[in-house]
Amino acid sequence: MFQIQAFVFNFASENTYVLFNENKNAWLIDPGNMNEQETQAISNFITENNLNIQKIVLTHAHIDHVLGLQWAYDTFKVPVTMHQDDKEVLDMFQISGMRFGFTLDHIKVDLNYIKEGDELDFDGEKFKIYHVPGHSPGSVVYHNETQKFMISGDVLFEGSIGRTDLYKGNYDQLIEGIKTKLFVFDEETQVFSGHGNPTTIGFEKQYNPFLK
Repeated sequence: MFQIQAFVFNFASENTYVLFNENKNAWLIDPGNMNEQETQAISNFITENNLNIQKIVLTHAHIDHVLGLQWAYDTFKVPVTMHQDDKEVLDMFQISGMRFGFTLDHIKVDLNYIKEGDELDFDGEKFKIYHVPGHSPGSVVYHNETQKFMISGDVLFEGSIGRTDLYKGNYDQLIEGIKTKLFVFDEETQVFSGHGNPTTIGFEKQYNPFLK
């Protein structure tokens, strides 16, 4: 049985997740910690729960989702899982930082690329990968059918969707991806988004104004 712990980090109130099971194995998802206090908070949680970080997983590579990526890679020494189409976004990390007034170093990590239809194994449980571009070119959703939940990044939010006015954003593409790839799941499926509160597929089908 999976448990998920959310941390709200950085200037964008981004959700960083630690996904873990009864074996104390864990994935660190979208590490957005940007200062010592935030880094200490997530580090303490991992240490106090004796968690073994097996994967660092990205839904996409926008700056608010990767501010703690170098720390995570250097600390846990595991490759970073992401879609190749967001590599150019990751490479823009320093430039993105300058736009917000930050001086940042280039991120140097080992990358494992995933694509539509791939499955990641987590102690025998499968997470299927859905490529849902439109917010960013390489946005992906990680879906676990057994426990009926997904990590959606900035694809789908409670009552909203990811903004599409950023680099290589595409509104129609995002809407189409949500409707054809995510709305086919059981309505009880929980959605853990990159910002804001968790929601469900059923709630978004009924109430999300962008997806009527």
